[in-house]
Amino acid sequence: MEQLRTVAIIGVGLIGGSIGLALRTRKLASEVVGVGRDAARLDQAVRLGTIDRGTTELSEGVAGASVVVICTPVDRVAEDVRRSTEAAPAGVLVTDAGSAKRQIVEAVERHPRSGAVFVGAHPVAGSERRGAAHARANLFDGRPCVLTPTPRTRADRLRRARDFWSALGCRVLEMGPAEHDEILAYTSHLPHALAAALAGTVPVEWLPLAAGAYRDGTRVAAADTSLWTAIFRENRGPLLKALDSLQDRLAGFKYALMTDDEESIRHWWEQARQRRDLFSSG
Repeated sequence: MEQLRTVAIIGVGLIGGSIGLALRTRKLASEVVGVGRDAARLDQAVRLGTIDRGTTELSEGVAGASVVVICTPVDRVAEDVRRSTEAAPAGVLVTDAGSAKRQIVEAVERHPRSGAVFVGAHPVAGSERRGAAHARANLFDGRPCVLTPTPRTRADRLRRARDFWSALGCRVLEMGPAEHDEILAYTSHLPHALAAALAGTVPVEWLPLAAGAYRDGTRVAAADTSLWTAIFRENRGPLLKALDSLQDRLAGFKYALMTDDEESIRHWWEQARQRRDLFSSG
């Protein structure tokens, strides 16, 4: 990919900051501008080297951008896309990093100007930590990034989005927004919900006896509350379906325990162990 002029990042947290670091480390852009609501946090992002400069004025930040990346919570992405396209140059590419896609894409495509320059994206990378202080230039190395084009997505913007995310180190995949949301409900949103349920189930006074299983099983429950509230609401249909599947599996285990069915318990665990091994070997 040829070096970009200005890349504007709306929302300079863990993901936005890591995009900025990757751009600057790989010399992919002449300038990286961060846009946010908190000037102090933007100043910190500059000191950390994740962006070249910051501004709290979105129109100023995107005015000369060749690429705008929206890294705000999913319930704000569509509006931030619309506002960005109103102020950015006509040739801009706008993409995002939202963990749910269908509602975002549908909302963006209701505005012809926004739909003409937007390509939905989800880099499947991150951490329970938040903020630019935890950003890493290699966060996206080898990680999948799902692009979610529709029949209305312009071919030139899709090509540029592929190039952009590939240049950051991602393995680029493509699928429809609804398919993306169904898959992520099972592979990401359900595990986060399960971690939160497990964390809240153990009484506080018993935590001194919690060890590795509790620590590993609840790690992502330490993530940002507002961020995950928005994701759960944005993708509630597919997530409800995933919860039904989980409840069916737990019900099978509960019945096996009630009937003291050793073979069923063994099979229940072995099936899960083999599935986990497949993930680890991939």
